[in-house]
Amino acid sequence: MTSISRRNFGSLLGSAAAGLSIAPLSNLVAPGRARAAANPGFGPLEPKYPTNMAALPADRQNIAYMTLPQPFKYSVVSYAGQIMRDGNPLPGAADGMAAFAGARGTTILVRNHELTTSGTAVIAPSHATYDPAVRGGTTNMVVDGQGRLIEQWGSLAGTERNCAGGLTPWGSWLTCEETTAIRDGVRHGYVFEVAPSGYGHPMPLVGLGRFNHEAAAVDPVTGFVYETEDRGDSLLYRFVPTVYGDLHSPGKLQALRLRDFPTGVNTSTGFLSSLNAPFAVDWVAIEDYDPAADTTRSEGRSKGAALFSRGEGCWYADGLIYFVCSNGGELGAGQVFAYDPDSETLTLVVESTDRALLDAPDNITVGPDGRLYLCEDGSGGDHIVTVDHDGSLAILAQNIWSGSEWAGACFSSPGHAMFVNMQGDGLTFAITGPWRRAAR
Repeated sequence: MTSISRRNFGSLLGSAAAGLSIAPLSNLVAPGRARAAANPGFGPLEPKYPTNMAALPADRQNIAYMTLPQPFKYSVVSYAGQIMRDGNPLPGAADGMAAFAGARGTTILVRNHELTTSGTAVIAPSHATYDPAVRGGTTNMVVDGQGRLIEQWGSLAGTERNCAGGLTPWGSWLTCEETTAIRDGVRHGYVFEVAPSGYGHPMPLVGLGRFNHEAAAVDPVTGFVYETEDRGDSLLYRFVPTVYGDLHSPGKLQALRLRDFPTGVNTSTGFLSSLNAPFAVDWVAIEDYDPAADTTRSEGRSKGAALFSRGEGCWYADGLIYFVCSNGGELGAGQVFAYDPDSETLTLVVESTDRALLDAPDNITVGPDGRLYLCEDGSGGDHIVTVDHDGSLAILAQNIWSGSEWAGACFSSPGHAMFVNMQGDGLTFAITGPWRRAAR
């Protein structure tokens, strides 16, 4: 197995995470509940127009899509309906996304489209199409150093409800199906791998399990893949491959169990008083990893696996696997956990106690300043929320144009721009500003 130091993870992932590191877990959230702050480090929000408004179609102009702190600005990179290089229109429902380094200072984005049997289909060549009966998949785009679109194309088609996913340390994107549908005998509910500068492989990664996938994060040291499941009684899974970097190789699927609760526990309530306290974990085997019915989590639960309330975004940074529970917590407004594979512990690092500051977090990423960035999928004005090193929560941006959720937040290298989607509007933005300003 390849030996990789966690300390040089940034250089290993290049554009996807170069220069990103966070404070030690013990510093992330102070004991007690996370403190609220108006906008630590960034300042008050104000409505803003895109900097490239004059270059947009008439129906996209004179729209202030979001509020941002004064030093920040944004441009519209792409929008649903654009004709791509392959002659097909860009689909909507843009969801999870990651950024990779391209040639000559460009950035390549791989973007999910959470579609089923309706909406504009993702179209890709036959060698990159799994099931023509469904319309989800991925598109790739190349942008220059100023965040301007160069080209985009359909890279994987025939997959369903491509919600989130995750990048790998060997430079690919894992796109996850959030479904367990069977359509004309074709099973869905899998993970597929996509090349940033090419196309996806239409053969599902069956060993990673068949369930209501949401997101994935890969530990660059071991190559283990950690997976979330968008269910109210979801589990946290990991796939242990036989061969590092080869997810088609045989392996083992496992689910996390808290050793203090060997017969199982629901983590959605009762854990706020243990904020920042690590719990020892072990892993139970999932034998039937490709079931005909939606029973993967039932097997794990029968073996004492811990339950999480709607596991969603997942991200690796600084030796930790962060994952979001969208409606976990006493208030039901969201939690963030961190798993430490070195110490085999799980820690609740964020729990929302105020929906005005954090409501239904979904996708997650880590910025060049070390903050966590959470994309909300709540009601009443969705935000991008930051979590500072001391646990303070702040609103970075608000969607003031529509009711669409934010999705797919990720950073280019060396952290000059955040790329993010408004899912329902099929819009992708590049937000620039003082990302490297030190967290308090």
